[in-house]
Amino acid sequence: MSDINSHDPRTLGKSLCIITGASRGFGRALALQVVHLLEPGSVLLLVARSGAQLQEVKDELQNFRDEPERQIHCITADLSTKDGVEETVSVASQEAEKELDHVLLINNAGSLGKISSFVSFTDPKEVDSYMSFNVSSALALTAGILQMFPRRPGLRWTVVNVSSVYALEASPLWVLYCTAKAARTMMFKVLAEDEPNVKVLNYSPGPMETEMQEKVREITGTSVDVMACKDSAATLIKLIIDNEFPSGTHLDFFES
Repeated sequence: MSDINSHDPRTLGKSLCIITGASRGFGRALALQVVHLLEPGSVLLLVARSGAQLQEVKDELQNFRDEPERQIHCITADLSTKDGVEETVSVASQEAEKELDHVLLINNAGSLGKISSFVSFTDPKEVDSYMSFNVSSALALTAGILQMFPRRPGLRWTVVNVSSVYALEASPLWVLYCTAKAARTMMFKVLAEDEPNVKVLNYSPGPMETEMQEKVREITGTSVDVMACKDSAATLIKLIIDNEFPSGTHLDFFES
């Protein structure tokens, strides 16, 4: 059986790493950095709704000729549906018999939603649809993966929720986004309490140059200084490797 201390502490070890929303933006940047830190025998699962964009990311990752042997799988799935969650869990479960050092789940998938006044949301179905993708799917997926990889000696467990400053601060017109981010943050705080063997991090990556940020600028007519996704991704990966944060905490890029 693997010894959790036997791998290079500067890497993520022999890992199963699952990244949702991996086809673009922050998820893509995470995949491009994580792949360098996976030891031989590791598996990287990239999950998103766009199969074509996922394949582009996979092709780019496989161009790293000097990387250690590892498998990369693309899962085209809509995580707002039961089928999408079950398919992702099913693919991940195929690695359950491996002697892994580390299971790392990064819940990055999410959407901006409608930016509008509070009183415009009169249709429960519209709200439910948004919450299904942005809250319910992260809970169901994380629970399913946890069941597939129960506690055992030598296995390190890390769950990351990609959060936002809006999980902690209210903003006019952002009722859906703020509510979902706040709910997800509390949800993963509860996970930290329920599962002491799982290290949980709520990470707010800061304003980044993404399609979502472009959409915000178009809708609101405002802009903020943004950073490259790779810079915030590097900070998150360092936090995971150092493993010094209290489980369940909420950390912002600018606090790290």
